[in-house]
Amino acid sequence: MVQYSANRLDDTFAALSDATRRGVLLQLGRGNASIKELADRFHMSLTGIIKHIGILEQTGLVKTEKIGRVRTCMLGSCRLDSETVWIERYKETWDRRFDALETVVQELKQKKENN
Repeated sequence: MVQYSANRLDDTFAALSDATRRGVLLQLGRGNASIKELADRFHMSLTGIIKHIGILEQTGLVKTEKIGRVRTCMLGSCRLDSETVWIERYKETWDRRFDALETVVQELKQKKENN
């Protein structure tokens, strides 16, 4: 079973909470890109995109490699296993709650039809 730490979850979900960072991950899922290419793609300054990349790097979602004057970004080795376990646990809870609510709604409908 995957063990997760609150700090790691907080950091990962904070990183994923931003639309630009999610977009960067989507873009890097298609292939590696330089910082400049990402800045152009997201219509941002180099400083702005570097801040986003830094946050993604801290969580292991992205890694960078400098070759000459070009810093290339690629997906990191973070597999989001801990985050998936956390999400699944809450998904199961919510599924049970919605199933119970559905039962109550059906019972109320039947009572209404019988009256």
